[in-house]
Amino acid sequence: MTTDQVTKGLRDEHQLILKVVAALEELLESPTLDLEVIEGCVSFFRLFVDACHHGQEEGLLFPELEATGMPREQGPIAVMLEEDRIGRALVGRMQDALPGIRDGDVDADAAFRDAARNYVYLIRGHIRKEDGVLFTHADHVLGGPACARLCDGFDEVCAGKFEGCTKAQLEDLADRILHR
Repeated sequence: MTTDQVTKGLRDEHQLILKVVAALEELLESPTLDLEVIEGCVSFFRLFVDACHHGQEEGLLFPELEATGMPREQGPIAVMLEEDRIGRALVGRMQDALPGIRDGDVDADAAFRDAARNYVYLIRGHIRKEDGVLFTHADHVLGGPACARLCDGFDEVCAGKFEGCTKAQLEDLADRILHR
């Protein structure tokens, strides 16, 4: 297996993430938020994007890149880690606003919308950087044993459960969001 096949899987996940982000952005245009769908979006961002996808990157890909000499404290890895941290905080703010939205609190609605818009902006740029810089670099420097380790590791992460949900169930959640 070649490294571009490993990054292809991550890039494919990026495409699904971008579709859910676009659906969220569309939901934000409505004066009334569809609570069931935005709760689904938040779950997808917490479990698929952060636990599964970022788990593969932070736990597997980044250490392999570090082993080639790419520093963790500066440059592309540092930027990606900081953006992951910011993304987690924004998703946390969305999650925290959900009970208030359920209760009709207009401040919670505004807080959710603000965090969601910032997340949409952040994740689109984040994916552009990963696909265009980090993954391209990985395609050129990783191979052989590193590639095999990554493939096995990605399979192991993806076979896990994320708060009781499988990756396939989270992909089904994304499908329901997209076909609401």
